[in-house]
Amino acid sequence: MNRSSLLLPRPLEPLNPQDIRDSWPWSLAAESIMDTPIHDGDWPKITIITPSLNQGRYLETAIRSVLLQGYPNLEYIIADGGSTDGSIEIIRHYASSLTDWSSRPDGGPAEAINRALSQATGDILAWLNADDAYLPGALFAAAEALEQHKDSTLVYGEGWYIDEFGRRIEPCRFVRRSFTRQYLVNKDPILQPAAFWRRFLWEQTGPLDTSLRWVFDWEWFIRAHTHGRFHYIPRNFAFYRVQPNALTRTGGLPRQLEHGRVTRQYGAWWYPNHIVQQTRRLDAAGRRLTQGWPRIPAMIGRAPFSLPRHLAEWLLHGMYMR
Repeated sequence: MNRSSLLLPRPLEPLNPQDIRDSWPWSLAAESIMDTPIHDGDWPKITIITPSLNQGRYLETAIRSVLLQGYPNLEYIIADGGSTDGSIEIIRHYASSLTDWSSRPDGGPAEAINRALSQATGDILAWLNADDAYLPGALFAAAEALEQHKDSTLVYGEGWYIDEFGRRIEPCRFVRRSFTRQYLVNKDPILQPAAFWRRFLWEQTGPLDTSLRWVFDWEWFIRAHTHGRFHYIPRNFAFYRVQPNALTRTGGLPRQLEHGRVTRQYGAWWYPNHIVQQTRRLDAAGRRLTQGWPRIPAMIGRAPFSLPRHLAEWLLHGMYMR
């Protein structure tokens, strides 16, 4: 790949005028990454998958953050679920720089990722959701880490929360440098867009569980952990967007129940995180029961339902989050 092949079309007009475009991957400083030396043939092929459904407001940011990496051996596939919000126009705008893309209805992001990864040919695999973005140098760092740590099958690192407009909020503090399997079954310590793994780990672990709607990435990490070794890299790899309608950040009680289902599947009923999920159900029942009550009677009436949740969350924090 030469530098001329890294030249991208001019950015489209933002779908929301309030979105910030004065930093990576929009600023002129971001373009300078294309001037870094390229060493053809020295880098393993990396396949990146971006699943998307009506994420047009953020999709171009994700696409540019992948293509502007300047990585010389990249396979980039976009799996759109039949968007109707202008996403297709954005994908077509960058189509000449993509390996492949498709747009058709699917059963959710897990199914879309599975389908796209079934055609992947990379030595290293990862997916980047349409509302997230890579930081500069992320792909080079992932490839170098897996080359240096040959006994590791998956590497992961840090990242930053950004808001719906693209502004940095704070570091993703839930990432852990090391963890036990018991911790992994209770709490996801891996930032998904900052994780990259060898192809054979995907083949040994199997595809994502399409019956899961919210926690399919975490469930896959639990399974993959039994087939290989995870290695933490102390660098920022990605932006993780916090936006009101993000699928993996919404869901309420159904998401909590799905979380509890995975905990039971790989752990036990007495695992702390499952206890927390059950006490949250109890708290929700108390809120429904006292809905419409005056404030003070409602607080008193909810207390027997909410106190177990507060106690369980305090215990979980003490056991696993310090």
